Amino acid sequence: MWVYEKKLQYPVKVGKCDVRMAKYLIEQYGGADGELAAALRYLNQRYTIPDKVIGLLTDIGTEEFAHLEMIATMVYKLTKDATVEQLKAAGMGDYYANHDKALFYQNASGAPWTATYIQAKGDPIADLYEDIAAEEKARATYQWLIDLTDDVDLQDGLKFLREREIIHSLRFREAVEILKAEQGAKKFF
Repeated sequence: MWVYEKKLQYPVKVGKCDVRMAKYLIEQYGGADGELAAALRYLNQRYTIPDKVIGLLTDIGTEEFAHLEMIATMVYKLTKDATVEQLKAAGMGDYYANHDKALFYQNASGAPWTATYIQAKGDPIADLYEDIAAEEKARATYQWLIDLTDDVDLQDGLKFLREREIIHSLRFREAVEILKAEQGAKKFF
């Protein structure tokens, strides 16, 4: 199903060690509206979605894993040279005590990722509207993350991710219209 090319979808650069920003970015790694929840939501919903739009969920779900990899790289680069004192000062002492500098699926407040973040109703229209909402929430979060940093290199990667959320939202909106048109079409046998 997948071919893995060992490079990021978009280059990730950071201008400086910034543990505080890494703590905020963890939200998109393991938060409710983050990349892991999105990838798993879309790939799971494929099983009850009409064939006309199943490829869309596969494509976007797969791309969300690429975004997860970008966030992981950002967090790693922002913390790799940090001292224990810097981690503690940024409010990540408890994180360090549990995980050292390893990535862990949690939100910015420290709550671990949970499957309750994933929605699947089994109704294609309801699921696609949920997906649109998820993409819009991720877009908003990326904008807030951009606002939280003055690192132009980091902002560049975050802007790329924000723009992809907009594209995904538009694609899900198109899928809703395709399915609505199909619902209203007369079927002749």
